[in-house]
Formats: sequence, structure tokens, C-alpha cells
Amino acid sequence: MRSPASTRVRTLWLAFAIAACSTAMLPCQAATITPDQVSAAADAVKHDPKLGGKHRERRLRWKADDVEEKKRETKPREETWVDGLALWLAESGRLLMWLLGAAAVAILLVCVRRWVLVRGGFRPGGRAVLPSHVRDLDIRPESLPDDIACAARALWLRGEHRASLSLLYRGALSRLVHHHAVPISAASTEGDCVALAGKMLPNESGTFFERLVNAWLLLVYGAQMPDEMLIMSLCDRFDAQLPAAAPAAAPAAGAAA
Repeated sequence: MRSPASTRVRTLWLAFAIAACSTAMLPCQAATITPDQVSAAADAVKHDPKLGGKHRERRLRWKADDVEEKKRETKPREETWVDGLALWLAESGRLLMWLLGAAAVAILLVCVRRWVLVRGGFRPGGRAVLPSHVRDLDIRPESLPDDIACAARALWLRGEHRASLSLLYRGALSRLVHHHAVPISAASTEGDCVALAGKMLPNESGTFFERLVNAWLLLVYGAQMPDEMLIMSLCDRFDAQLPAAAPAAAPAAGAAA
């Protein structure tokens, strides 16, 4: 028979063996993690007051790199020839704009002066400039016949209608400029001439000149033949309505204007 002491020793060894086996099995059991355990751990981290539900990361950087980057940021960039060229172009463009503006102002002043001289028919000295032509029509007295009305009538009867009306219109302009001091210039249009004559002539003479101009415009621009009775009437009344004054009266009339 076994003694009680031997039985007690055997029991102790069996307890140690069971404990050792249980201890060896613990890691295997701990290695098995379920999804519920992961969710529970995440919730625990999210509600941890020390973390505040925020994800924090830290990144290590070499101090030498930071120093080099700061040096590159604080070091001034050296100017190159491209920068110099850009600066030169900017300054040149500004100067060019000033020059162009000055040239435009000068051209405008010249054009205004020429327009005043041409439309006004005056020179800087105050002397009236009598035009030799109005548009392309020669109105010099020496270019016209002595009896303008008789010559125009003869041209019309020969069938030279345009030449006849042209002679009447040229003769009328010549007498308005040289004998009646009407300020007609080389650039004056037919409408300008009618308006200027209406201001300087008596009403009857102004109406006569307007009828002559309308007949001229009808033939030249409207390509329509004026009535022959009208042309004959214009020839008959030409000298009476637009008389040729004495040559000495022209300067006096010009001074009065």
C-alpha cells in the first residue's frame, strides 16, 4: 500500500503539471481576436479623454534638411539677364506710349488747323484766301467766258447739257466768292454753298442760286434731265440775280464780312 506522504507528493506534481499546461495555452487563446473585440477597442480609443477622438501622427525630419530649406527661402534670388531685359522692355514701352501720345496730339492739332484754314478760308495773317477750285470745279474768273449765261444757253441748245449746267454752277460760285464775299472754301459742298449764300445774299438771289444748285444735283447725282424751261430761265436771270460787281468792290465786301 502507498503511504499518505507518497500520495500527497503525487497530487502536488499533478497540480503543477495542470498549471503548466494552462499557462502554455494562454497565448494561443489570446491570439484569437474577434471583430467585436476590435470594435470595442476602437470605441475605447475614441472615447478616451486623453486622445479627444483625434488621430495624431508625428513625423521625424532631419534637422539638416530644415536648415538648408530655410537658407534657400531667405537667400535673395540673383538677377539674370532675363530680368534686365524685362525691365528694359517695360521702361521702353512706357516711353513709347508717351511718344505715341504726343505724336497723336500733334497730328490732331495739325488736322484741326488745316480744317479751319480749308473750311474757314482764312490764313493766320487774317487775309481772306479766295479758292481757285471748289471741289474739282475751276471757279477762277479767267477760266470762265465773259458772258456766262449766253455761253451756257448755247451749250444746252447744242445738247451739251452737263457742260451747260456745269458752266452756270461754276460761274455762280465764282461770282459768289469774288464779287459777293461769300466765304466758300475749296472743301465746301453744294449744301454748304447754298447755306452760305443764303446768309450773304438777298432772299431772291439766294432762292435763285438754290434752284440752280438743285438742277445741277438732279443731273449729276440723280441722272435726271432738268426741264429745259428751267434752264432757259436760269440763263435769263443769271446776270440779274448774281451780278458781277466792280473789281474794286471785292476787298471792301471781304472786309465787311
